[in-house]
Amino acid sequence: MEELKRVDPEIYALIKDEERYQLESIRLIPSENYVSKAVLEATGSVLTNKYSEGYPGRRYYEGQRYVDRIESLVIERAKALFGAEHANVQPYSGSPANLAVYFAMLKPGDKLMGLALPHGGHLTHGWNVSISGIFWKPVHYMVDRETERIDYDALREMARRERPRMIVTGATAYPRQFDFKVFGDIAKEVGAILLADISHIAGLIVGGAHPSPVPYADIVTTTTHKTLRGPRGAMIMCRKEFADRIDRAVFPGLQGGPHNHTTAAIGVALKEAESPAFRDYAHQTVRNAKALADELNQRGFKLVSGGTDNHLIVVDLTNKGVIGKTGARALDRAGLVCNYNTVPYDPRKPFSPSGLRLGTPAVTSRGMGEDEMRQIGAWIDAAIAKVNDEAALDRILREVNALCRHFPAPGLLLAD
Repeated sequence: MEELKRVDPEIYALIKDEERYQLESIRLIPSENYVSKAVLEATGSVLTNKYSEGYPGRRYYEGQRYVDRIESLVIERAKALFGAEHANVQPYSGSPANLAVYFAMLKPGDKLMGLALPHGGHLTHGWNVSISGIFWKPVHYMVDRETERIDYDALREMARRERPRMIVTGATAYPRQFDFKVFGDIAKEVGAILLADISHIAGLIVGGAHPSPVPYADIVTTTTHKTLRGPRGAMIMCRKEFADRIDRAVFPGLQGGPHNHTTAAIGVALKEAESPAFRDYAHQTVRNAKALADELNQRGFKLVSGGTDNHLIVVDLTNKGVIGKTGARALDRAGLVCNYNTVPYDPRKPFSPSGLRLGTPAVTSRGMGEDEMRQIGAWIDAAIAKVNDEAALDRILREVNALCRHFPAPGLLLAD
């Protein structure tokens, strides 16, 4: 980045600081990952110069001969990888993708049924501070108080009682697999559209480490980063019968021209996800999450639902006498980056909740395995026990930095 260094040394220095931070810390935020050098190169390509309102073969601008070929290729890769009938690769991110689906399929005031935010759902699944909970009438299902898992019998009863126009399956902090077949059966029974938001688990699905919703859902949305290891973008996949409505909702309904550099980078990530190495990565991500959960369980941490089936873990710190925000800040100080998070039936407020959310996508991308997860669990335990001990946190940080030097981060080559 020599030209950036010359033109804007302040931005250059901050980017290099962030690069060093990503190299030297253990990143445990489940929605973060490392992309390959190829994805980075596509994201930073000359495609950022283009403006391309419309769809391949139907643009409002001339000069689209190469952009059309790129977007068409990415669409075909998405359809093949996920087994979808139709794919739209233009949404700017996951939240706009969900909004496009609602805009296409719902009328204002229609009932939208999704997992409650404090129980692991996402803001855009009908929570009251989101546009999705204001323009449409939200109905929320929750996890069982004892098991902290989705109770599908209770879900069916709620759907029968409320008769929502759309049911959303998917989450941002639910550590168990989804039974998409049961969701599909319930949606059919009550005449609802089923939307599966697989933003967190898309990479696990294409890698064979989580069941796919495509056979059961009418529409599937996903971000293209997180476990899929692509750029910050999104896709909508659906049955052919909904294709025109979805496409019109994305453009011109909600967006102008697509971000062509992001589209190309999505295509690179989808090509990488076809490989046997990516399948190994997906399964190792789950094995690592289970290993980290087991280590934390043995050290007396209370895990929501008792463990995990996927890439993430939600920890309730109440029995440790530490609130989530305090714990997350202490861990960051020690080089272990996560986020504070609500837990089901949390008595505390969302901005200062009881829990932490941990994930293994990024550490797995660096090549770490079960042994490293056990060490990470030990560091988490030590840091939470010493949240106000700067010397102890410094010691952990030095050990974390030393471990990170043995596991290069994909796409990052930090120059001195």
